[in-house]
Amino acid sequence: MTDSRTYPLLDQVTDTEQLRALSRDQLSPLADEIREFIIQSVADTGGHLAASLGTVELSVALHYVFNTPEDRLVWDVGHQAYSHKILTGRRQAMATLRQTGGLSGFLKRGESPFDAFGAGHSSTSISAALGMAIAASLQDSNRHAVAIIGDGALTAGMAFEALNHAGQIADERRSNLLVILNDNEMSISPNVGGMSNYLAKLLSGKLYTTMRAGGKKVLGAVPTVRQLARRAEEHLKGMVIPGTLFEELGFNYIGPIDGHDIDTLVTTLTNMKAQRGPQFLHIVTQKGKGYKPAENNPCTYHGVPPFNPETGQIQSRAQGAPSYTQVFGNWLCDMAEVDERLVALTPAMREGSGMVHFSELYPQRFFDVGIAEQHSVTMAAGLACEGLKPIVAIYSTFLQRAYDQLIHDVAIQDLPVLFAIDRAGIVGPDGATHAGSFDLSYLRCIPNMVVMAPSDENECRQMLTTGFYHHGPSAVRYPRDTGTGVTIQLELDSLPIGKAMLVRPIRQGNQGQRVAILAFGTTLAAALEAGERLDASVVNMRFVKPLDEDKIVKLATTHDLLITIEENAVRGGAGSAVSECMAARGIETPIRHLGLPDSFNLQGQRGALLHRYGLDSATICATVETHLEQSDPARVHTISV
Repeated sequence: MTDSRTYPLLDQVTDTEQLRALSRDQLSPLADEIREFIIQSVADTGGHLAASLGTVELSVALHYVFNTPEDRLVWDVGHQAYSHKILTGRRQAMATLRQTGGLSGFLKRGESPFDAFGAGHSSTSISAALGMAIAASLQDSNRHAVAIIGDGALTAGMAFEALNHAGQIADERRSNLLVILNDNEMSISPNVGGMSNYLAKLLSGKLYTTMRAGGKKVLGAVPTVRQLARRAEEHLKGMVIPGTLFEELGFNYIGPIDGHDIDTLVTTLTNMKAQRGPQFLHIVTQKGKGYKPAENNPCTYHGVPPFNPETGQIQSRAQGAPSYTQVFGNWLCDMAEVDERLVALTPAMREGSGMVHFSELYPQRFFDVGIAEQHSVTMAAGLACEGLKPIVAIYSTFLQRAYDQLIHDVAIQDLPVLFAIDRAGIVGPDGATHAGSFDLSYLRCIPNMVVMAPSDENECRQMLTTGFYHHGPSAVRYPRDTGTGVTIQLELDSLPIGKAMLVRPIRQGNQGQRVAILAFGTTLAAALEAGERLDASVVNMRFVKPLDEDKIVKLATTHDLLITIEENAVRGGAGSAVSECMAARGIETPIRHLGLPDSFNLQGQRGALLHRYGLDSATICATVETHLEQSDPARVHTISV
């Protein structure tokens, strides 16, 4: 659909200088136009809608008050920042959002000088902004660093680590650091009204600040009186403002204020900009603000495919095979029914990991720990110590954030924790920050781990059962994709650990080109298609660790060429494990590895990226043909690609 609406104010604002030329009474109408433009734009492309609708006024106020990009804005969880992109010269490119070669759905330093720090994961903004603020102090610069954290990001330990350090060092160095908490769930604040806005303006103003600073100087020589005054101030503010924690950490706390009242935002930000040292502004916003479907169901409209902006109806996905996420969710409920030891944890990914139904059926056995990946893994280890069977449902890219806990707290102690790893391999429009490119590499090097990669949805169910009943740590990794349509067996059957399966043998008596394709995970479908064209042996490897070494040795000694294929980084991945096995036995059969390249994944549609990275049947055939041409041109026969 094409947006035929006109945006009289937004059309005048192609950069932040033009924004700052507007009068203050034009800012609220401008915010309305930006919000409408976001709705119409995301309706066409899909993307993160609800969070960005909640930060429109904040984006306008920040760029109006601060001298961006000289002043640094660090957005936490970059999907809050669509209005930031629009205001910084990227409005026309919003039609390419999350598409191949288009705008990133997150913040990206290479995309714009206004993107001070790349953000795809959460809870990094305060640490990064503190580094920028200290750098400004060391460089004798007056530029400001602003961290905008919200949408659950303050639940992560890293954010509190940064707050704990920032309050002390930013105050000592008088660094220009402002942390803005975008509280869009009303979780730590009361309803905001006129009195709270009035207090914010008052407490951020020059009169209060001057009196406070002067009082400290006067009372500095009388410690007991100074402490009494400080306590009185804290108690007074604590009666009306929930900021005691942040004050104790060393911040001057202001708020909570209405994050959709642009006049209050501009006034408060202007006052706080004039102050030195660590400042903390608490704003309350509504996720999905200004679009009723998103206001009523912000979770559904957090990340959406294209939709009808008039009705809010989301384009229905084609019915067919279930997704691997759905397979996991169904298995979780089925296994919980037969084994009461099962407990499930997730770091703020209940919906994304397919755990909604389980959380409703078994609320006492479900734990959403917030954006706290490290905590989720060590908590699972504690549960396992007491005889329970914990499952940690987590995205591949987020498990990276808990790598030390995986090694130290689970693997070293050989505890029976099962990791259900979603979004493994290529993730499509979310791009490099969310791609699960490395899990096979970083898991297979850990002692005691069992690492599995299912080729279809039924095998995924069997592997989850295998990991659940295993007496040590295990992982099942699967993509953000639908299954192949195979029949799913309801029985909760296990697989023999470390055993591969020959699914296509070479035709009897064929001595022309003896090629074996070793497929890991969902690459099996492409491998089978190539195997038919090449008349090659095809093996479903199933296990990355432990490998079926006997099978590898047999294949290597009966074939002229081995091809490994995986949806993981080639370097250090499953194919590397096969080469290590062969090298240890002195086997010199040629081997070629297909997988993700030594670069970060692009964004785009999953199918197109699989083709780009050579994880399709045509590329497998071309790889074999090239090798055979180079090794013995006389033996090559034409391969139909």
